[in-house]
Amino acid sequence: MTTILQLNSAARSQGANSTLLATELTEKLRSANPGAKVVVRDLLANALPHLDDSVLGAFFTPVEQRTPEQAAIVARSDALIAELQAADIIVIGAPMYNFGVSSQLKAYFDWIARAGVTFRYTENGPEGLVKGKRAFIVSARGGKYAGTPADSQAPHIQTFLGFIGITDVSFIYAEGMNMGPDAANAGLASAREAIAAAA
Repeated sequence: MTTILQLNSAARSQGANSTLLATELTEKLRSANPGAKVVVRDLLANALPHLDDSVLGAFFTPVEQRTPEQAAIVARSDALIAELQAADIIVIGAPMYNFGVSSQLKAYFDWIARAGVTFRYTENGPEGLVKGKRAFIVSARGGKYAGTPADSQAPHIQTFLGFIGITDVSFIYAEGMNMGPDAANAGLASAREAIAAAA
């Protein structure tokens, strides 16, 4: 059975175009995979703390030396990683904020990037340990940035996912969302064409 993990990372709980379109894509993928299981993680409603001394301390303390508080932190990270590893397809609703990802998505990336768990360093360099996945990134943007030097978001996401082993990554953009009604409608239409073609 196919498992689809949808990660919503908008800073708005209502009206986020990235969430709307990610949900539409998930439904399309569900229809293309009869019996698929869908898991939705809302990174705003279930916010993760930013990295700090306590989180880093927990990650880098040997298992047998962890305090109960550190063990709870690592258990939370382990659960996120297990959820990711269980998925066959990952759909990330990732709006562009200030040329990058939301702090919600950045925190999620920080909580799943674990040496020896989701990646490891070898004599040939880093090796990702989250393999055999397909990822779709649905990004709503106020302007038009795809393929320009101002788009630091897509390269960051692609590099991070590749680092942990997810190399089959497709991007779907709804651009020009703040450039007037015509541009916004065109952006949504373009994204929905890409969603219709996804399989």
